Amino acid sequence: MTAVAIYARYSSDNQRDASIEDQIRLCEERAAREGWRIHNCYTDHALSGASLMRPGIQMLMQDAAAGRFEVILAEALDRLSRDQEDIAGIYKHLRFARVRIVTLSEGDVSDLHIGLKGTMNTLFLKDLADKTRRGLRGRVEAGKSGGGLTYGYDVVKKFDASGEAIRGDRTINTAQAAIVLRIFKEYADGRSPKAIVHQLNRDRVPCPGGAAWGRARSTATGGAVPAS
Repeated sequence: MTAVAIYARYSSDNQRDASIEDQIRLCEERAAREGWRIHNCYTDHALSGASLMRPGIQMLMQDAAAGRFEVILAEALDRLSRDQEDIAGIYKHLRFARVRIVTLSEGDVSDLHIGLKGTMNTLFLKDLADKTRRGLRGRVEAGKSGGGLTYGYDVVKKFDASGEAIRGDRTINTAQAAIVLRIFKEYADGRSPKAIVHQLNRDRVPCPGGAAWGRARSTATGGAVPAS
């Protein structure tokens, strides 16, 4: 009986954790119709298909090389990867290991699928990146944060009338703002970054990471930043 490995992935863009279960269920139904034996299910949750740095896909490739199954079954080719170079590399390694790729969308994947789908996925990623940058720029020009957590500010969680999150709003964290002002003042008074962070640690001033404060010459605060 043919041994098959199921691979399922969802990214964080407009998808949900249940998407993994949906993909696996549909693949299991296909495997049952084909009379295949399911060796294992490999999953990656909320991870982009633009990178192969995913534990599920890495384990899948290792087990394929070890000959533990003969077919990889997925919802679509872009579940394995959206990157043209990566999907071509995956296909090449699996062919060497004599493992077929079968998807619910494309069927038995061939060289033609790899070329066409790889190009389409590359264009999709470029378009997504352009839209993301455009959205961030618009948010900044509207006086909002472009993203990320900034020491001295708290994220404001608000929703519009349709329930969608309103992103980019921040409010001043008064306790942290006092520390920021202290750092700037001490640096303006001539204290070195080393002396500033040393005193912050002696005074047990909490930093965002929860560890000790450290120095970085490139910061506008004169070098006092949380140590990583």
